[in-house]
Amino acid sequence: MKFISTDQAPAAIGPYSQAIVVNDMIFTSGQIALRPEGSMEEGDVEAQTRQVLTNLKGVLESEGSTLSKVIKTTVFLAHMEDFAKMNGVYAEFFGEHKPARSTVAVKTLPRNALVEIECIALK
Repeated sequence: MKFISTDQAPAAIGPYSQAIVVNDMIFTSGQIALRPEGSMEEGDVEAQTRQVLTNLKGVLESEGSTLSKVIKTTVFLAHMEDFAKMNGVYAEFFGEHKPARSTVAVKTLPRNALVEIECIALK
């Protein structure tokens, strides 16, 4: 097991790792719209989704992977009515690659984020 820490994404804000590599698989922690230096993207769900996916891309790339190697994502939304907007940005990042996905609405997210996404990817 290898614990991942990269400056291409925000540092963990609690007692967890940005990601863990096990064999040839990367398991990321959930990313919210924190920029790598720690400030929060305060924009709408589209702006926050862009930052979240940029963070995930940075974590994956730090281990030689890419979004095209993502197997599964889990999306947490503060408001399910934001699904279509989040989904549009998500499609921009993943293109023709369509990993398995679950999307759930939650009561609140850390730092009052509008979206959080975690993923499992091949190395």
